[in-house]
Amino acid sequence: MFGGGSGGGSVYWGRKGGEFKGIVVLFAWISIPRNHLKSYVDLYSSLGWNSLVSHADFLSAFYPEKALSLAYILLNELFEELRIRPCPIVFVAFSGGPKACMYKVFQIIQGTCGGHINLDENRLLRNCVSGHIYDSSPLDFTSDLGAQFALPPAIQKMPGPSKLVSWFAKGVTSALDGLYLTRFDSQRAEYWQTLYSSVDFGAPYLVLFSETDHLAPYRSIYRFAQRLQDLGGDVKLVKWNVSPHIGHYKHYPIQYRAAVTNLLEKAASVYSRRIQQLRAGNGLDGMHDEISELICNLQKAAVYSNQSLRRVAVEPGDHFFVPTSTEYHNNRESEPLQDGRKVTTIYLPPSPSINANSVLGQLLFDVCVPKNVEGWDIRFSGSLNGHPIASARMHSPVKGIKCIRRSRL
Repeated sequence: MFGGGSGGGSVYWGRKGGEFKGIVVLFAWISIPRNHLKSYVDLYSSLGWNSLVSHADFLSAFYPEKALSLAYILLNELFEELRIRPCPIVFVAFSGGPKACMYKVFQIIQGTCGGHINLDENRLLRNCVSGHIYDSSPLDFTSDLGAQFALPPAIQKMPGPSKLVSWFAKGVTSALDGLYLTRFDSQRAEYWQTLYSSVDFGAPYLVLFSETDHLAPYRSIYRFAQRLQDLGGDVKLVKWNVSPHIGHYKHYPIQYRAAVTNLLEKAASVYSRRIQQLRAGNGLDGMHDEISELICNLQKAAVYSNQSLRRVAVEPGDHFFVPTSTEYHNNRESEPLQDGRKVTTIYLPPSPSINANSVLGQLLFDVCVPKNVEGWDIRFSGSLNGHPIASARMHSPVKGIKCIRRSRL
């Protein structure tokens, strides 16, 4: 047991260990005794699911601070298990369980309450939430409902219209009116809105209710399910004509088990499909990053090559000095490279050459190189990198020889 006392209730594992398909988190209230709750633990265990139980105190449904404290205890324990082995999670709410703890769990995961968990834990929990089951739930909390639950079961079962029972009930109701009305009016809208926002988890719903449940009226339950459907939720309703509050499994075990089994199978399918999508998304993101990096490198190479061709250095080795991107943008004109400036060197492969001793080389040599250079005027017209450049011009062309102006082969 991981919580109790001032924490608003207790959190414990109903079943843990062995081979399992997922984890069901049971949210129970004081309205369901622990020995009754064990039958549900056994049901989910027989279907191959481990169970984590939140059994809230009576006042946790009326004091959000107690519900929040219990929610943190539950999430910490759940995260420790998921960190070892991620798996599908199904939230199962009984009676007042959503108000006593579950809606605070939703708020923590969604980051809409004062407390918060780190981003990795939040992402892990959201990816694992795969289903919701409501059994005789959710309840619409009012002062009248609080008075009904405040009466001990022994007094409720007393035969006859005892004056003592009547006076006791009226006294409890009057006391709860003063306590609950002011608080419920401010909490009620937040409570229902949080339950509706669970549609964002993208998980299917199973709602189990009865027409004769006076604590969870079927009209209220039906409106809740209809609202979830309007918001895009996948909702399945199972209604019995005659069944008491939290007594559906006891009176209709075969139908109850079949409905729960179907929901758990659907939850496992949702989880599996979600994990496949996440893996595919990560793969595409990685491929997109590689393609983007490749395109970026090609663009940079094109820019650098364009600049390099304008800055050919006539030095031994036949290589280019390529400016960095900062140098390129800040200095578009060619400037001498200063000592210590970092440059990138791209070595070019040697250009194709012609062997001078070959027949083609000898022929070109005889045609292009004059045998008599007398009368040529050789002058130095400039320098490149400190070396003089010579130019030649004939005073008078030799008759019979056609001059070829191109000096590069």
